Amino acid sequence: MSTKLFTDGGARGNPGPAAYGFVLEAEDGSVLAAEGHAIGETTNNVAEYSGLIAGLARAAELGLSDVEVVSDSELMVKQMRGEYRVKNETLQSLHAEAGRLASRVGHVAYRHVRRAHNELADKLVNEALDRA
Repeated sequence: MSTKLFTDGGARGNPGPAAYGFVLEAEDGSVLAAEGHAIGETTNNVAEYSGLIAGLARAAELGLSDVEVVSDSELMVKQMRGEYRVKNETLQSLHAEAGRLASRVGHVAYRHVRRAHNELADKLVNEALDRA
């Protein structure tokens, strides 16, 4: 079994004030790391990738080698799996950065879930937006 990385990002307005959140959860359900940060004015998709990048960076820092990314962003999950092309220039650079970080971690799998199954990361996004 692997460590789970729950990621989320959102913008109020699209583009608008944006934030990301991530939660790294060990196999036993304990939280290894959790963060939510406002990132200024940007789009939902940039915020989603920002959460993924921050979470993968933390996973690499912690020396994790097997991570399952859980996200409610179908677009990001399918792009990271290689099922969708990344056409947007901004997302291309974020996708490449996420790929570099994933290779530092080792084995990374991506799973799309409904927002209801990503509650803590979603909560961190909204708390960061409320503080901004």
